[in-house]
Amino acid sequence: MANSYVDSKLCAGCHAGIAETYSDTGMGRSFYRLTAANSIENFGAGLPFHHAATDAFYTMSRRGGKYYQSRWQNGPDGSKTNTAEWQIDYVMGSGNHVRTYLHRGANGTLSELPLAWYAEKGGYWAMNPGYDSNRFIPPRKVAYECMFCHNAYPRIPPGHDRPNSVPAYLDPLPEGIDCQRCHGPGARHVQAAQTPGARAADIRGAIVNPARLAAGRQMEVCMQCHLQTTSFRLPAAIRRFDRAPFSYRAGEPLSSFMLFFDKAAEAPRKFEIVSSGARLRQSRCYTGSKGALTCLTCHDPHNIPRGEAAAKHYDAACRQCHGAALDALVSAGKHTAETDCIGCHMPRRRTGDVVHAVMTDHWIQRRKPAGDLLAGIPETQETDASAYRGEVVAYYPGVLAKTGEDALYLAVAQVEHKSNLNAGMEQLAAEIDRQKPRLAEFYFQLGEGWRMKGDAARAISAYEQATQRDPGSAWTWRRLADALLAAGSRTRAADALNRATAAAPDDARGWFALGEFYAGGGRGAEAASAFDKAARLDPDLPDAFNSLGSILAESGRAQEAETAFRTALRVQPDLPDAQANLGVLLASKGQLAEAADHLERALRVDPGNTTARCNYAIALAQLNRPDEAAQQLLLALQTDPNLPQAHLDLGILLAQKGDIAGAVDHLRAAAAGKDPGAREKAAEILKQLGK
Repeated sequence: MANSYVDSKLCAGCHAGIAETYSDTGMGRSFYRLTAANSIENFGAGLPFHHAATDAFYTMSRRGGKYYQSRWQNGPDGSKTNTAEWQIDYVMGSGNHVRTYLHRGANGTLSELPLAWYAEKGGYWAMNPGYDSNRFIPPRKVAYECMFCHNAYPRIPPGHDRPNSVPAYLDPLPEGIDCQRCHGPGARHVQAAQTPGARAADIRGAIVNPARLAAGRQMEVCMQCHLQTTSFRLPAAIRRFDRAPFSYRAGEPLSSFMLFFDKAAEAPRKFEIVSSGARLRQSRCYTGSKGALTCLTCHDPHNIPRGEAAAKHYDAACRQCHGAALDALVSAGKHTAETDCIGCHMPRRRTGDVVHAVMTDHWIQRRKPAGDLLAGIPETQETDASAYRGEVVAYYPGVLAKTGEDALYLAVAQVEHKSNLNAGMEQLAAEIDRQKPRLAEFYFQLGEGWRMKGDAARAISAYEQATQRDPGSAWTWRRLADALLAAGSRTRAADALNRATAAAPDDARGWFALGEFYAGGGRGAEAASAFDKAARLDPDLPDAFNSLGSILAESGRAQEAETAFRTALRVQPDLPDAQANLGVLLASKGQLAEAADHLERALRVDPGNTTARCNYAIALAQLNRPDEAAQQLLLALQTDPNLPQAHLDLGILLAQKGDIAGAVDHLRAAAAGKDPGAREKAAEILKQLGK
């Protein structure tokens, strides 16, 4: 029979003791529904949490046995505005370090919510990584890479296993990393155990026991989740394109599933939350052991000791190799008699990427690093300007072949995040030309490289080769459409976009792209339909609601447009276009104070938006605040000195204040501009002024 995964509860039938202790480990508690029985947070302390960078408030609540996370801002009158609430369906993280809350979407997606709970200092609230920014981030979809290391293998809908597909999960979702993640599929083992008269050797031989694997394979069982070189852009790992997201099986070579990469010169490695395997591998204890030191040397994955028992356990592990030498050093007065090896040589410290998490550093060092290892550090907001730029090298396995697919993957690693784009593109183009690989993803990556280099013609050619090999990839069709639009080929772009929505009709991103295409061509009704489809498929896509609102406003459906704009702002309160659009709409309805507030909020994020600034000036003038209005118009003209409407409005304001000379200068500038309406109005006022 073909081996397959089974319900892990079957394991407890024969291994009750192990199942009981394992359920209390971090891996056993890695993913679950939030209930009163497993909640360790104090929902009455530290809430509401105020996030100063966005001036937003967050809280947690429980109603009818269900948990919710809510967010709001205070409006100009003190009332709550931009409110949002999400039901918490699952928790990711054991709580040993952090608990992240997830919302289950109607389309099978999971979204990470902004506020998290951290175990340090007895437990406190802070933002999840990436959310601690001065910009609002809509709830992020939980990628397969996250689920891979935080749960047993879930089932995913057909077609969602392609690269860049929307990550979606079928019910029922498993809860917690199960036995089979480390022991492989259990169907044969269960069948053997249930077969009367089966030999013990046959039962044991039907399941993977990591302890009996060669040291390298044994380490790989752990390193499948604990080997990340960095969580910042590089890429740190690339799953082989012909492998499904959850197809790795314990005991097979890890490199047949995934390749790991690093910066060309990264020593010592940065301490990050998933770097324990990489940090351990740079330790002298590891390198000097020549493979004898593995994770199992110190850890029993079925039973994790705590407190004083943990200290004794890990000290004993260290003494396996260092006992005699340690005793000699203590006798000579060259080492403290204290036996907390971990406290000095593998201290707990703050991670560099999840800055509110504190955990054990697995780089075994001779001396404890200097400084306060628990001191707070700011979150690094990576940008294109600050991201690593340089050669990307193979990390695990340490050497890749210079021929075949390995050479292709090494070239892809240079290109994927633009780390080494120019040299990488030479490598990738040459290898594809030489090997002519069968997998579409290599051609897609080639297209991505040409797109990033601004070469639309070559990008089109590469994307087309990818679609020939995999016509079901919606993401490739959308990228092809982008390249065709850049090349001015709208007819072919329309075909590509329609193929994208046909390939993935439940992907909101494809409908949004189609809506933008229709809007750009003046096809408002079709654009509105596509934007509405995108918004229904993904309620966390603020641009879809904003674009839908714009189309509705243009067609005179003001109330529906206002609802769409406000929905966009519930998802992302600082989306500048939605703030500006809502401001203009409210001003047209005479709600000037609120209109001015939204326009001012738009300008905080996008100060160069001259249209929003001019509309803000108009609202201020109508609120009888002419000096502030004039200042806004001057700021708009600093950004663009040739704005006819700004010159016209400023000329009118100055004339009303009695500054005729200043008014005339700006009215003449408006009359000389290219806006017929502003030119005609300016000429009329100049005539009234006798100029």
